[in-house]
Amino acid sequence: MGKLLRQQRRGKGSVAYRAPSHRYKEEVAFRKYVGAERDGSVRGQIVRFIDDPARGAILMEVKFTDGTSNAFIAPEGARIGGEMQSGAAAQVGLGNCLPLSRMPDGAPIYNIELAPGDGGKLVRTPGSYATLVSREKDKAYIKLPSRHQLTLQGACRAQLGIVCGGGRLEKPLLKAGANFYKKHAQNRKWPVNRGVHMSAYTHPFGGKQHHKGRGSMTSRNAPPGRKVGHIAARSVGRKKAHVEESKLNVANKK
Repeated sequence: MGKLLRQQRRGKGSVAYRAPSHRYKEEVAFRKYVGAERDGSVRGQIVRFIDDPARGAILMEVKFTDGTSNAFIAPEGARIGGEMQSGAAAQVGLGNCLPLSRMPDGAPIYNIELAPGDGGKLVRTPGSYATLVSREKDKAYIKLPSRHQLTLQGACRAQLGIVCGGGRLEKPLLKAGANFYKKHAQNRKWPVNRGVHMSAYTHPFGGKQHHKGRGSMTSRNAPPGRKVGHIAARSVGRKKAHVEESKLNVANKK
């Protein structure tokens, strides 16, 4: 029996290619939106910072006055001993968690909920932030880092500020060993070799020299072993010159 391709083994989810979640330290989610969270606010103090291999941003452990403690994504400017508030009546402050309907327009926000109570899903990478453009009744309009605008419910919560760790990728790794340990922490695929350098039984583009030997466009419904290259691409290759000229002529006529 033949050997499965590497992308097939990764898609199958075997132990060798599974994320090492047993080494991850904390689950990041907002407090449950009940009781004091829905009507008022709960105060807490930042106890310590946590460097979790599950994500690039630093986490902060907050101990609240009701005796509970939660891990949140730390914003830029957070410090040990600082105060954090969570709830519908929380003040507008760095790292505070409150509904979008209670935030001022133009505020930088991160760790945004897609639906009320899901714990935060959007804008969690280091150095990123979204902007609360405007509010209208029970709707909030968000501008994401990709400049895409999103409409969410006003009851969705988020944290105020910018995710800490901006510029983390600007520091050069200098040697391959540093990149090896960086990828090993999350079991990322590295090094990434080109398929034309592989054998035919390892990759669909393998077995040839300097070229694929076949087209790189792949169907959306292709099996995992063949789903490499340009997946469901609209077009491949250079645009033809006469097509560009015809478009230019149409634009000039207008």
